[in-house]
Amino acid sequence: MVKKTVKKIIVGNWKMNPATSKEAEKLFTNIIKFLSVLKKTDVVVCSPYIYLDKLEKISKKISLGAQNTYAGDAGAFTGEVSAEMLGNIGIKYVILGHSERRAMGENNSDVNKKVKSALSSGLVPIVCIGENERDENHEYLNFVKTQTEECLDGISKNMIADVIIAYEPVWAVGNSAQRKATAEEFREMSIFIKKILSDKFGVKMVESLRIVYGGSVHPQNVLEFLGDGGADGMLVGRDSLDSHKFAEIVKITESFNK
Repeated sequence: MVKKTVKKIIVGNWKMNPATSKEAEKLFTNIIKFLSVLKKTDVVVCSPYIYLDKLEKISKKISLGAQNTYAGDAGAFTGEVSAEMLGNIGIKYVILGHSERRAMGENNSDVNKKVKSALSSGLVPIVCIGENERDENHEYLNFVKTQTEECLDGISKNMIADVIIAYEPVWAVGNSAQRKATAEEFREMSIFIKKILSDKFGVKMVESLRIVYGGSVHPQNVLEFLGDGGADGMLVGRDSLDSHKFAEIVKITESFNK
């Protein structure tokens, strides 16, 4: 079976940055300025909620995403933002199940509800999965399998291709990282995840599904993960706040040929 060609995707996760709307607009504008015509790469910037509406009006060249959403519809849910609200201001993507959200108590069931809500509102969910540690008994495989199955439970076969999986091993992320993940480790995990989803939804339904890598992504390791790792893109944290570095990551991806 010939795999349907899909664009690579680079997603920038600004997290709780920057501090002001002016800084956010400058960063977003600079990223756009540094990028030429994009033909083979989808680019998404996921900023804090309060900047999304204004950034959406600046340029349509790259897409915008949110970093989280609420699973329910409009109602008495103080402090929450629904997927429908995001879609109504032109947002196309949303990160769900990030390890930092899970560290605050979010579980697979919560993520599953949010995925369903996002899909029903026309958003593309970027579902984060990844183990906390790599044990010698390979129990981490069961951990990732459970995450994948429970987060996508009840999703219809026709909708699974609209989901993006972001594999982000917690042990390789941030200042407390135990070590860097390798492209080979990502490739193995990507194949494993595709097998789980193929068993659940059928090979044909997941052939176009994109699995991206996240975890200390920078211009120096992008080519390794795209090439040796076979990644469909990258989820970029810290370097998405540097317009030069983020643009370089996009340019490397755009020029990449399998």
